[in-house]
Amino acid sequence: MIVVKVQTDDFDLSAEIAQLRHSNGAVGAVVSFVGVVRDLNDGAAVSAMSLEHYPGMTEQSITTIVEQAQARWSIFDALVIHRVGDLLPLDQIVLVAVTSAHRGEAFQACEFIMDYLKTQAPFWKKEQTPTGARWVDARVTDDSAASRWTQACVENNSTIDD
Repeated sequence: MIVVKVQTDDFDLSAEIAQLRHSNGAVGAVVSFVGVVRDLNDGAAVSAMSLEHYPGMTEQSITTIVEQAQARWSIFDALVIHRVGDLLPLDQIVLVAVTSAHRGEAFQACEFIMDYLKTQAPFWKKEQTPTGARWVDARVTDDSAASRWTQACVENNSTIDD
């Protein structure tokens, strides 16, 4: 089961994980990642962040990323919740949670999903700083993190879309 939610409302981590893990008695591992708004980015204080997205396209993009993870690792279920709208420092932005029989598969799939969310999902972030608003540029480090999964495919004679 793949669940993708793009929403303005906050999420309850415990409730979301409980619901996900109780959907399948074979679950032996649940791995999750929660991303949070920082109060400092690229050397500037951040007082708020606005996230925009392209409705419909965003959900499909995330679903495709999760389907790629399911094709690569033996995982049961995956949940991605990504918030949009106006957020403050320490607010939760994103939840990625993956279930599997064993932790290794769940860890890898969760990390893959998060790496590809950062580089492929159509979100735009604008930070409020003391010098005014600024759009957040893509990071080279995010591209590097995602590229290792492509390299792993090359080494295994497969493609990212397998």
